[in-house]
Amino acid sequence: VQLVESGGGMVQFGGSLRLSCAASGFKLSTYEMSWVRQAPGKGPEWVSSISTGGGTSRYADSVKGRFTISRDNAKNMLYLQMNSLKPEDTALYYCARGSYGTGFRGQGTQVTVSS
Repeated sequence: VQLVESGGGMVQFGGSLRLSCAASGFKLSTYEMSWVRQAPGKGPEWVSSISTGGGTSRYADSVKGRFTISRDNAKNMLYLQMNSLKPEDTALYYCARGSYGTGFRGQGTQVTVSS
């Protein structure tokens, strides 16, 4: 079982990034999936979740209206489109199985937003 995130990087305030998460060793379609982030010196923060079929998604208030979660079950892929990025979005972003990211997670991809 493996989750591998990619797409992170450095971006200026107001910029955009698209994170990807490649799942292997299990069928992505059988799990609700989430994105979780952890900023330096802080605990994990749930960002967003999406239902198994992709029809329902939820967002933390801090990212609502700016981030969009999506999935491609045929490709075993999860995505997070991040727009209007702010310095407070700087964190290590993980994809994780389950509601609110409480399950197995990947190693993460770093997102850094400069002001």
